[in-house]
Amino acid sequence: MPSILDSVDQRTQLVGENRLELLMFRLQRGSLFALNVFKIQEVQTLPKLTNLPQSHPHIVGVTYARDRTIPVIDLSAAIGMGQLTERENCNIIITEYNRSVQAFLVKSVDRIVNMNWEEIMPPPKGAGRAHYLTAITKYDDQLVEIIDVEKVLQEVSPFNTQVNPEILDSGVISRSTGLEVLAVDDSSVGLAQVRETIKQLGLTLISASDGAMALRMLKQWADEGIDVHRKLTMVITDAEMPEMDGYRLTREIRSDPRLKDLYVILHTSLSGSFNKAMVEKVGCNDFLSKFEPDKLAMAAQQRVREYCDLYSIS
Repeated sequence: MPSILDSVDQRTQLVGENRLELLMFRLQRGSLFALNVFKIQEVQTLPKLTNLPQSHPHIVGVTYARDRTIPVIDLSAAIGMGQLTERENCNIIITEYNRSVQAFLVKSVDRIVNMNWEEIMPPPKGAGRAHYLTAITKYDDQLVEIIDVEKVLQEVSPFNTQVNPEILDSGVISRSTGLEVLAVDDSSVGLAQVRETIKQLGLTLISASDGAMALRMLKQWADEGIDVHRKLTMVITDAEMPEMDGYRLTREIRSDPRLKDLYVILHTSLSGSFNKAMVEKVGCNDFLSKFEPDKLAMAAQQRVREYCDLYSIS
């Protein structure tokens, strides 16, 4: 059996190369959906579930796996396609997002594919389940829809966005007025959390929905003669994004002399030893798990102190 270090090494071969692995699965009516393999712990045939009284309607029960009790969410119902009523031979996908473990009930699991983020496109704008997608792609000429799990989890169990007042440093906040932060995230929920935290620090937020858009913005500012290091206090970027992920964005920043010293925080729902290895590989300054507003606020305030000292801002 390969060691955890071997596993980390295998996964990090994709980092900075703008590649990802997707687990494809079906819910109802034959449509193909996908999740990033990084966030998946295992796939099981649907076990016997225990009811969870007074739980959210999309939680169909709990199971016991990996030495813990895990809630099981009907993913079809959660994205507006209706409940999976015929559960014989269904699967659950056990995942870890934002340091929490949960399982998603799906009709069937298809396969794992290795793809390039450039093949992953933003979803179409509109009503319906498009609101629950972060991206789309094609495989074997069939549409594959990549689900915004953060939005699903936010609706099942809302995330906290308030910073503990005891953490806020009034001295730092007074120096933050007019300072700008670039936040990069394809999830509206993830971007909203950063916005709420940053707003409580008095910082001004500029946003981009993927790494390619963010890189174009940065290079355009540099082309216009703007000192990007002076303009931006920091860049806070998600890892998974269509067209260009956060790891590749960081690598591109580090390779451009006009941008290379930007302070980059990787802010992602991915967690664990994989990310520590990945951050070191691409050269991020810091790594934070999503939906921990206190930790994001502390990291941002520390960066503001360093930035203000560097540029003699009182």
